[in-house]
Amino acid sequence: MLRLAQDTVNLRPGGFTTNVQEITLVQIIGAALLLILIVAAVVFFFMLVIGGVRWILSGGDKAQTEAARNQITAALIGLVIVFAAWAIANLLEIFFGIDLFGNLTITPVAEI
Repeated sequence: MLRLAQDTVNLRPGGFTTNVQEITLVQIIGAALLLILIVAAVVFFFMLVIGGVRWILSGGDKAQTEAARNQITAALIGLVIVFAAWAIANLLEIFFGIDLFGNLTITPVAEI
């Protein structure tokens, strides 16, 4: 018997529920937090690239080189802050069971 590809491949999207009526405010907040982190990381990355291009195009001008260096420093600090926030959120999930990006659920600590 011939099996078709749709019989063996799951084409439904994963992650959040597919029914819009089942999406909760908590899921929307978690998705918004994740989106903010992603957008911030992309913005700081492009600031870093633009700062590098400005440095290359400064032509040895001390003021333009200093401005480009300051932009690169600010972009690197921003990237460090974004990835630190992401790492802290993941540590909260691992150690305490608090999922900030998914369902914002808190797993209760078992009684000793």
